[in-house]
Amino acid sequence: MKNILPLDRFLRLLLAIVLFEAAYFWLSGTPQILAYGVGAVMLLTAASRICPIYKVIGVGGSDAACSLQPSLWMRVVAVLALLAAIVGGCYGSDFLTRKIFLEDFNAMNHFYKQTLFLTGKGEREKAIANYDQWVPAFEKFQNKYSTYRPYTLRNDAQFSADLVQVKGMMQAVKEGVKTGDLQQAHLDLEKVRPVFQQLFKRNGFSMLAVALVDFHDSMELILDTANDKNAEKTMALYEQVSTKLQAIEAELNDSEIQDIRAHLDALNTLAKEGKVDAMPPQSDKLKTSFVKVYLKRG
Repeated sequence: MKNILPLDRFLRLLLAIVLFEAAYFWLSGTPQILAYGVGAVMLLTAASRICPIYKVIGVGGSDAACSLQPSLWMRVVAVLALLAAIVGGCYGSDFLTRKIFLEDFNAMNHFYKQTLFLTGKGEREKAIANYDQWVPAFEKFQNKYSTYRPYTLRNDAQFSADLVQVKGMMQAVKEGVKTGDLQQAHLDLEKVRPVFQQLFKRNGFSMLAVALVDFHDSMELILDTANDKNAEKTMALYEQVSTKLQAIEAELNDSEIQDIRAHLDALNTLAKEGKVDAMPPQSDKLKTSFVKVYLKRG
């Protein structure tokens, strides 16, 4: 006898969708298996309208009540809601897992880029400081993505080997950074970049997307100072943010990206001229122009 009411049935179907999407896009290992298992149970009980646990504990609706069909408009709304959960959940999960991966990568890669830059300039002390932060940041990144693989990278058989290769390069250059030939260390560090570039290319990431995420973090800092009407800090941050924007411009420099540059330069000009009241509206323009590009290409 049926014992699952229509609303209960709808909620079980919705939960099944959420669990399947979580397992497919977000989870791995035992949590993934559990999510698939519980999702399958929710789906089967919703389809049959029979919950064995309800029977054991003596709850649930009567067979007559559970056999009633909701009105046509309610069924249409329910189907549309489930379709929205499927489509929206899949798109959102794919987008967010890529975004999180890029953010994690850029947080780690920042120290690599600084080490590379500083060894090239011959600034050993600063290079060592950044190298010593790169090592634990990379190990954290490697540990996370050795046990969890985002959907976008799930079929990349070379991914783990690439991380092992980069770790070997990182360890091999340690002596050069600390006490050896800095110029040779710089050349050895340059070999890391193509490994990451190939990783992103074969998994459908563009280097533009990587640069956009990297720029975003710096942009948020200058937006905060502009909104606080702090001209001095805004000018101090400009060079850093402009450098990150140059990485975007190197990948693509169409009219929309030129708008980002124009709004950033205009913000810096306002700070130099001491027009602090005009800075918050200009920061809004900068953020809007960036979001427009990021949503389309990030």
